[in-house]
Amino acid sequence: MLRDDLHKFPDYKPGKSAPNKLKLSANEIPNPPLPSVLGAMTRAASCANRYQVNGSPELRAELSSYLELPEENIAVAPGASAIVQQAVMATCHTGDEVIFPWRSFEAYPLYVRMAGAEPIMTSLTEDERLDLDAVIGAITPKTRLIILCNPNNPTGTTISQQEFDHFMAKVPKNIVVLLDEAYWEYNDDPDTPNGAQEVRNYPNLISARTFSKAFGLAGARVGYGMGSPELINALNLLALPLTVSYIGELGAIAALHAQDELQERVDETKRQRTRVAQALGVPESRANFVWIPRGDAEEVEHKIYEEGVVIRRYLDEGVRVSITTEEETTAFLNAWERAGIQPWEG
Repeated sequence: MLRDDLHKFPDYKPGKSAPNKLKLSANEIPNPPLPSVLGAMTRAASCANRYQVNGSPELRAELSSYLELPEENIAVAPGASAIVQQAVMATCHTGDEVIFPWRSFEAYPLYVRMAGAEPIMTSLTEDERLDLDAVIGAITPKTRLIILCNPNNPTGTTISQQEFDHFMAKVPKNIVVLLDEAYWEYNDDPDTPNGAQEVRNYPNLISARTFSKAFGLAGARVGYGMGSPELINALNLLALPLTVSYIGELGAIAALHAQDELQERVDETKRQRTRVAQALGVPESRANFVWIPRGDAEEVEHKIYEEGVVIRRYLDEGVRVSITTEEETTAFLNAWERAGIQPWEG
């Protein structure tokens, strides 16, 4: 009655929360939507008795101006993750292969399995950056899609412009590359590819971004993809109808018009990000989280939980801590100190 490969599907689990605990496990921002954004969403709610216009044309028009890209190069979806899923569905048949460095965003293997394709995971470098040479080495005649998370979740590392250009020159033109830029607004690396620019240079490239992180609309589920008209049309063909609500659409438009206020929040996150990295002696991140490599990750997660903070553990590889406000950062660092966690020597 059901698919016989469901046992292969990974069980994606979002960041945990717990009553009366500080949640730093899901890379959300703690602030509510800005008043202007909340006002726009409230006005949209008065139309909730009507279906929204499919494809979110109002938001596409605003994004076109914001990104300086034609509307035909933009697709709106319920989050960057939906763009990733649609890209997998648009490129893969059963038995095809999708390559992505690992560790990375945990939903990638699920999306690949849903399409009946095979996830091919390549290693990171020793300093936990995307190893693009390893990706090139994994390409086979079955490869249909390559996913690169930049900045990478959960390690917070980026690739350089030169690395990306050399990589794209080696990728066969019939293979689609997807640049997952969910954390783009936090990325202050001056030497890293910008998907909004790169899709003009590479017809086989898709960039995926979201309003869930820096724009503070995680619960509204709004994101977008950029690419050639051919790729955007394919993404739209695989999109479920009417998935982005009008409430989310107008909230996203209002957020685009509130750049100065939102940038203040982003700048605060960057300051706290540096503070945590320096305090714990870990590499600087380019996203709204810090990666702490720990072979004793389970013990660390438990100790911090007992001190009132929820973070995210990745098996025995490390923990990821969401970076938010000065107040919450202070609470986390105090919890870390109270827990008596020693530097990891592994």
